Parts: sequence; C-alpha cells; structure tokens
Amino acid sequence: MPDETRDESADETLDEAADEAGEPGRRDDGLDFARSARRAAGSGPGKAPRRKTSGDFRRRTVPKSSGAHPDDRDPQLLDSAMKRMIGQHGWELDLRVQSVFGRWAELVGEEVAAHCTPEALTESRLTVRTDSTAWATQLKLLAPTIVKRLNVELGDGVVTVIDIQGPHLPSWKKGRYTTRDGRGPRDTYG
Repeated sequence: MPDETRDESADETLDEAADEAGEPGRRDDGLDFARSARRAAGSGPGKAPRRKTSGDFRRRTVPKSSGAHPDDRDPQLLDSAMKRMIGQHGWELDLRVQSVFGRWAELVGEEVAAHCTPEALTESRLTVRTDSTAWATQLKLLAPTIVKRLNVELGDGVVTVIDIQGPHLPSWKKGRYTTRDGRGPRDTYG
C-alpha cells in the first residue's frame, strides 16, 4: 500500500509541474498519457489492465504450453504417431496380413516359399498358388501346420482354411461353343 500512495503523490507533483508550464495535463515526455491510461485501467504499476470477460471464456482457455508432462500437442515420435493412426483407422489386421505376405518365406520355409505364393486372404480363407501340381499335393499335406503357424502370427481364427490352387494352365477352350464329355484337344496329339 505505501507504494500506491507514493505513486499518487508523484502523480500530483507531476500534474502541478505541468500546470506551471502552462499546459494543464500535457507533458512533452508522454507521462501524462501513460498515467491516464493506468488510471483508466484501474491497476497498479506492473499489472496488465483487466479485461471484462465472461466466466465461460476463462474456463475455455487452453494453455499455450503443455507444461511439465507430455501432451498431444508436443512433438511425437513417428512410431507412436503411426501406432495411434493405425489404431484410429482400424488397419491392424490388414497390416498383419500384409506382413505375413511379406514374410511368407520366413513363415513357411525357403523351399516351400520358392514353389508357392499367397494370393489373397478373404473371410478366413487363404488362397495359395503353387507352381506345379506336385507342390499343390505337398502343400495340402502341410496345410494344417501352416494354418497353426499363421494363427500364431495373425491371431486365432484369422486363417481357418487354406485354398490351394495349382499352376495357371492354358485353356483349351476355343470359341463360344463346347461339348460336355468331349475328348477335347487329345485327339489332335498323337
């Protein structure tokens, strides 16, 4: 409190000096303007003028910094940002499936992977294409083991059936018309 009374007395002496100079309330150094602004604001030295705002505004203000603890507004590591984005969009299963397709040789072995490739995973059915009919037969024998291994990697029940397709063979069908139970192209070889 003594500081405020001292400031008021200093203001009064400055006002008297301005009156003696011939211009009441006017000074060359601009202190009169600063003093009047401070009085209008109703605050003491070193305090910012108070704005009249509703209580709702003060409750809704967001701090400009996150403080001592990490916050969503802080820079994030790429790993955690990607995990959050994958979780928000529901891409977990798709990424696991694609990782299995990418690691196919690691999961089934180099020799098996050299002769078969996964093509699609739809409704818990994995379609695998082989390069020969002999490998299609071999893969049918290995199917239960592969299903177990894939369920460990993807989660239980994601792959229940492996649909094994043989190699892409040429079609002997020529034209629009066919006959059932016909000999086909066999009669031309020979």
